[in-house]
Amino acid sequence: MATADAHGRPFVVPVCFVYLNGCLYTPVDEKPKSGRRLKRLRNIEANPQVALVFDRYEDDWERLAWVLIRGTASLVTDMSEKAQAVAALRSKYEQYGSMALEQLPLIRVNPEHAANWGAV
Repeated sequence: MATADAHGRPFVVPVCFVYLNGCLYTPVDEKPKSGRRLKRLRNIEANPQVALVFDRYEDDWERLAWVLIRGTASLVTDMSEKAQAVAALRSKYEQYGSMALEQLPLIRVNPEHAANWGAV
């Protein structure tokens, strides 16, 4: 996920996500962090415009593909929405089964534009 700070300086970090009800959800999980409020969260607060790229690499370059999603990000505050997204994340990623995602920030991306290339 690519974010940018208030000055437009980019920052990119790989994320896990689910697509649910027309939005993408990505959690802040329990993996070790720096201890400071995460840069992606600070960036979203200052500039909610984000981008995500999903790619498929194959040695057969006829099968290469990518999808770019641009949208607006925000933190989920509605507990019902968060519970639904956390359940979907746990269903997709076994590792989230033992993490306390309910107590951690959850980012919602409302897609506004999509582009793709290759054998999508």
